[in-house]
Amino acid sequence: MLQLPDIGVLGPYTYLATEVLWGSVALALLWYADAFRAAARTVAVLYPFAYVWDWYTLEVGVFAIPLRTGVELLGIPIEEHVFMLVVPAMVVGAHETLGLVLDGPDGTEGGTTRGHEER
Repeated sequence: MLQLPDIGVLGPYTYLATEVLWGSVALALLWYADAFRAAARTVAVLYPFAYVWDWYTLEVGVFAIPLRTGVELLGIPIEEHVFMLVVPAMVVGAHETLGLVLDGPDGTEGGTTRGHEER
């Protein structure tokens, strides 16, 4: 059987550390694709809905987060706020990067050049 690493060794910082790790990947993708504005727009639209849903599911006990710092902001763990920034940024970064790699900056197939057109 596959032995998964024990990331719980980071204790209460486990969730935050994984968010920082994946947030770094998201930032790298956004930088490569020059897609920070697109990500900011996406986060701005999705964040309020994600916040309300997250608050509600935590409030009614749908899930619990044992490996967290215990720091809360506006009724939810700080790690959840970071999560709600990282996930849409990662999706936009991956989408825009794949578009550049697969289609090229000018929309032609097979491109691998970094694009900087206005989005």
